[in-house]
Amino acid sequence: MKTLLFICAVLFFLAPAKNEFFDAKCHKLKGKCKSSCQKNEELVAFCQKSLKCCLVLQTCELNESNS
Repeated sequence: MKTLLFICAVLFFLAPAKNEFFDAKCHKLKGKCKSSCQKNEELVAFCQKSLKCCLVLQTCELNESNS
């Protein structure tokens, strides 16, 4: 019984740390945590509280010197 209580306590304290890890990963990718991504954004990671990390799509620009 004591082991079960110990495991529950450890998981309780690790949950916020795990959630902050996902938010930090999103900001490192230069994304924003939102409930849903727009058409011009792509899902690159997940954030806490069921939010999605959205990043604006980069457009492909043709280089005129290569044409």
